[in-house]
Amino acid sequence: MKIVIVDENPVRAVILYEGLREAGFTDVERIGETRSLLKRIYALDPDVILIDLENPSRDTLEQMFQVSRAVRRPIAMFVDQSDTASIEASVEAGVSAYIVDGLKKERVKPILELCVSRFRAFSKLRDELERAKTDLDERKAIERAKGILMKAKKLTEDEAYKMMRSGAMRENKKIVDIARAIITAAEMFK
Repeated sequence: MKIVIVDENPVRAVILYEGLREAGFTDVERIGETRSLLKRIYALDPDVILIDLENPSRDTLEQMFQVSRAVRRPIAMFVDQSDTASIEASVEAGVSAYIVDGLKKERVKPILELCVSRFRAFSKLRDELERAKTDLDERKAIERAKGILMKAKKLTEDEAYKMMRSGAMRENKKIVDIARAIITAAEMFK
C-alpha cells in the first residue's frame, strides 16, 4: 500500500512515518509543502493520504478539502484543534477519518485501518446510489417512451413495451437505448 503524508512540519511527519513503519508499511512518501498539492498527489498516486495539520487556517483546510473531493482515496486528517464547522466540512469533503489531538505513532495503524474501512463503506454506498439513480433515469426514459408510443400509435402500455423490446432485440441494443431514441425523435417532431 502506497501512503502519502502531507505535513509541513518534519518532526510531526516523523511520528506518522514511524507509526507506519512499525505497522509494516514501507512505501511512504512525504509532501512537505502544500503548494501544487493536488498535482503532486496525482503524480504520486497513493492508495491512502494522511494529512497532518498542526493548527489549520481556513485557507489550509479549504485546500485539503479540495484534495479530498478531487482524489477518491481514503484520507485521514490529523489536527491539533478543531471546531464543529471544520469537522462537518471535512466529512462533507470526503475525509474518512478526522482525528483531533491524536497524533501518536502507536495509533497510526488502527486509524489507517479505520480510514480505509470507512472509505470503502462510503464508496460502496456512493456506487449503490449512482446505480440507483441510473436505474431510475432508465426507468423514467422507458416509461416516457412508452407514453409517446401509446399516444402516437394508439397502443396499450404492454404493446408499447413489447414494441420497444422487439426493436431492442432486432437492433441488439438495450431497451433504454431504444427508449431514448424514441424520446429524441419525438422531441424533434414537436
